[in-house]
Amino acid sequence: MGSNFPKILNDALSFVVPELCFGCNAALYRGERLLCAFCRNELPLTDFKGCTENLTDRLFYGRSPVEKATALFYYTENGVVQKLIHSLKYRGQERVGIWLGQWIGVKLLDQPVFRSVNIVLPVPLHPKKKRKRGYNQSSAFGKAIAKHLGAVYSETHLYRPHSSFTQTTKNRWKRWESTRGNFCLRKKEDLEGKDILIVDDVLTTGSTLEACVHALDAVRDKRIFIAVMAVVP
Repeated sequence: MGSNFPKILNDALSFVVPELCFGCNAALYRGERLLCAFCRNELPLTDFKGCTENLTDRLFYGRSPVEKATALFYYTENGVVQKLIHSLKYRGQERVGIWLGQWIGVKLLDQPVFRSVNIVLPVPLHPKKKRKRGYNQSSAFGKAIAKHLGAVYSETHLYRPHSSFTQTTKNRWKRWESTRGNFCLRKKEDLEGKDILIVDDVLTTGSTLEACVHALDAVRDKRIFIAVMAVVP
C-alpha cells in the first residue's frame, strides 16, 4: 500500500470534506481542479494571438509604449472569472494565481513575441495593503509565468510608496488621476536592455498599468509587455 497511501488518504479526505468548485460550489470530481467541468467550459477565453491586434493592445495605443498586451479571459460581473479572481484576492486562494499563471504561461510560450521576455514584474501593492491581505494577488500569477518563460521574477524593482482607495467605481479619467505617481522604480540599471513583462489581475481602463509603464520611463533600451488574468470587454 506504501506508494498508493497518499492517494488513498486524499480520496478519503475528499469524500469526508469534498473540495468545491469556485464557480458554482458543486463538489469536484477526481481530476477536476478549482472548477468543475461545466464551469471550466463556461470560461470566456480571449484566445488573443501574439501576431494580431487585440482589445488589450488598443487600450494602450497613444498612451504608453507597450510592445504587446494580452489577457487570458474576458471579465464579466458575476461570472466564473470574477469568482475565481475574488477567491484569489479576498479569500486567500493563492493557488488560483498559480493555476492561471501556468495556463497563460503555456500560451505565451507559444507566441514568439513573448519569448524574449526576461524579467516579470507584478503591479505592486502598498506594503500596508499587502500586510493586510498577506500577499500580492499578482505574485503567484507572475511567478508561474516567469517559470514558463525562463524569466526572472522580481517584486523589488517596482514599488508603491502611497496607499490608495479602491478604483472599482471610478471612470477612466479618475483612475488615471489617482494613479499618477503611484509607482516608483528601484535599481533601474538592472532593467536596462531588458524585455519586461508587467502582470496584473484585471485590466479595466489600463490606468494602473499605464502608471507602472511610465514609472519605467527612465530605463533605457527596454521593451514592455503586459499580461493580465482578465480584461473587461
